[in-house]
Amino acid sequence: MGTYNLPRSVKGEGRILFVFTGKSMIYTVVAGTFGLIFYFIFSLFDLRMVGLIITAVFALMGFVIGTIKMPNIAKFKFTQKTGGENIDDVIKRAIKFRTKGRKIYIYKEEKKDG
Repeated sequence: MGTYNLPRSVKGEGRILFVFTGKSMIYTVVAGTFGLIFYFIFSLFDLRMVGLIITAVFALMGFVIGTIKMPNIAKFKFTQKTGGENIDDVIKRAIKFRTKGRKIYIYKEEKKDG
């Protein structure tokens, strides 16, 4: 009798608390920590609820940036080029583009006949 490898679903095994991947957890914690700064500022003025809401919004934004991929919408030229890529990769590339003087270098290999 031969042995057979049975495929199994490993999609959810790299997740923390069933929702967070490692990358999305890091982005959520960093953005939530940034939101905590606003919480402490608003708590000085006895507006703790506003501070908590702002902290939750920042944490949610961090989760979205770390988890969601760019949609591929045919109407917009930007989303046609970046469709299917992670949002954080698109943001990193945009920041790099701005800091490098708005220049992109593309290296193209030429095919030689012969």
